[in-house]
Amino acid sequence: MRQETSRESKKLPSVITEFRAFVGILFIVFLCSLPFVNPIVHGDGVGYYAYARAPLIQHNLRFEEDWRHANLYFSSTRILPNGQLRPEEYSETGYVENFFSVGPAMLWSPFLLLAHASVALADSLGAHVSADGFSSPYLLAMAIGTAVYGFLGLLLSFSLARKYVDEHWAFLATLAIWGASSLPVYMYFNPAWSHAHSAFVAALFLWFWDRKQGERTEFQWIVLGLIAGLMVDVYFVNGVFLTIPLIESLIAYGKEFRSKAYFRMIRLFAANLLFLCATTLAFLPTLITRYVIFGGISRFGAYTVLPWDWSAPHWRAVLLSSEHGLLTWTPVLLLSIAGLFCAPRAAKPFVYYLALAAAAFYYVISSYPYWHGMSSFGNRFFISLTPIFVVGLAFLLQRFSQLFRLPRRAFVTSSLCLLLFVFWNLGLIFQWGAHLIPVRGPVSFAEVTHNQFHAVPQQAAVKVRAYLFRRNELMKQIEEKDVEQINRSEQE
Repeated sequence: MRQETSRESKKLPSVITEFRAFVGILFIVFLCSLPFVNPIVHGDGVGYYAYARAPLIQHNLRFEEDWRHANLYFSSTRILPNGQLRPEEYSETGYVENFFSVGPAMLWSPFLLLAHASVALADSLGAHVSADGFSSPYLLAMAIGTAVYGFLGLLLSFSLARKYVDEHWAFLATLAIWGASSLPVYMYFNPAWSHAHSAFVAALFLWFWDRKQGERTEFQWIVLGLIAGLMVDVYFVNGVFLTIPLIESLIAYGKEFRSKAYFRMIRLFAANLLFLCATTLAFLPTLITRYVIFGGISRFGAYTVLPWDWSAPHWRAVLLSSEHGLLTWTPVLLLSIAGLFCAPRAAKPFVYYLALAAAAFYYVISSYPYWHGMSSFGNRFFISLTPIFVVGLAFLLQRFSQLFRLPRRAFVTSSLCLLLFVFWNLGLIFQWGAHLIPVRGPVSFAEVTHNQFHAVPQQAAVKVRAYLFRRNELMKQIEEKDVEQINRSEQE
């Protein structure tokens, strides 16, 4: 017994060292990626960022200035020639109909408060930087904040996966999803959108839920509820993750009932009530903004008037369509889904919960009339499932490694295969960002493949250099090309 304890104590430092090494590498990769952060607000990001800027600068929820400062396409469809907003932009309460979620603004607030203080200090020293929320310090703080939350989501996903597989497979899966999914577009290129934040809060929720599964104290139920409320604040569809503690509790009720442990049932019921109260408390910012802007806590603007079809008619297209299909645009996720079926026996109960949440999420998006995400890279809605994709891919990699005699050979082979997915994804991101392919509607994969081997190698160096050193000019060109493509499609 003493010998076994001694062996375990010897292994522990090496495990900790390995974990720190992998986290260190991930952190270095993150630091090296920061030059690609794009401090810009456009498209849906206008609505998300408005919830941060208007309260900070104007101390209200009047979003007229945000709409006027928006990108060309966004403002052209909402602003009259005299600079006033179109009447249909206002709700019956007289506020601009901003139906986007308030959660990203809540997460940006520490970064924007720091930027605001820095601008005030610079102004006192004679720098004269505009303290309007639209100047560079604010946008840079917002963009860096988004990248930080995306990275934290990846770290939490890595930590979640390493509990069930060897750390090097969790590490490799994290890098692969980071580079070969839709996440990098919304972590760097479109930072004002909500999806990187969504990956973070979903990972935080799953990590904390799994950490204390089956032995949660009342206080930990409260913390889980606060995380759950924030998760739904960030992205409403994330509410499907609440099915996990619901099913967990129902199973526990059944178990305690069969064993006649009625006191434990009462205690669990009390804990569930605390969880619901905490979730509601954390969700109050959304309810308050809905009441102010739309006149009711259950009124969510366009989301509640769209023709949802709960027969899930888009279930095939969501996965396989050339119009931002999940698997056709980001094929590495097929490996992640397959990996959920390769879970080790000890992880089976955990995987059942993940699969349930993923299936519920898939059903909701399949019922949504704009399931394709319009100007989306891949199916951006599923970025919320980033921790599940990391875990699934880690399971597959560990199972794949069993085909090799030498662990090092398995790791190298897996790395090279995943690198192909990353390169393909980066090329596709370049095509999408440079408008070599349509950003809206279906694409031709024959054209995509041709571009990957011809247009991307020819143009990448020039465009990346422009992105790093002449970004404002490049983004203006991209915006003009986007408007041109939209006008052409409307005429056709």
